[in-house]
Amino acid sequence: MRIISGKYRGRTVKMPKSNLVRPTTDKVKESLFNYLQNYLGLERLLVCDIYAGSGSLGLEALSRGASEVHFVEKDFKVYKNLLFNISELKAEKFCKVFKLSAIAFSKMANHQKYDLILADPPFFHDDVHEMVVNILENDFLSEDGMMIIERSVQTKEKDVEAFGFEPFKQLGDSLIYKWEK
Repeated sequence: MRIISGKYRGRTVKMPKSNLVRPTTDKVKESLFNYLQNYLGLERLLVCDIYAGSGSLGLEALSRGASEVHFVEKDFKVYKNLLFNISELKAEKFCKVFKLSAIAFSKMANHQKYDLILADPPFFHDDVHEMVVNILENDFLSEDGMMIIERSVQTKEKDVEAFGFEPFKQLGDSLIYKWEK
């Protein structure tokens, strides 16, 4: 896995040895971030990467100009790998890591408002539906904030039912859902 663009371009992101992590492919990541760069811009945004895994999405956002990235990852081995990746980029002062489940994080009362929330849960974990409800009900998005969720074509039917709308983009086997405030 590599960082595609920005100040960390070409740097590698170590993937943890875990079946809990399903990395976003470079093709999907590049397409997603090109869209975000053109539509939202990433300069000086506060970003949250939920189900962070290796941190690939959040670190890409940081590389492209986000001012700060918060990561949410509960698995201890994956969390340690994430800390290693942040350290390798010497990006600790721009990152905060929450060792929590996505559900616990999304229920937090005292939280910051994010300009961009990225969530790439394991495709067949459906707690993402509850997490999205919590994020929206607990007002985690800033005034012009956006949330992006990556899911599988194989979960489309139950995702559309839970989210209440169709994905806005399909990239290979990945479906992208978008919420804007």
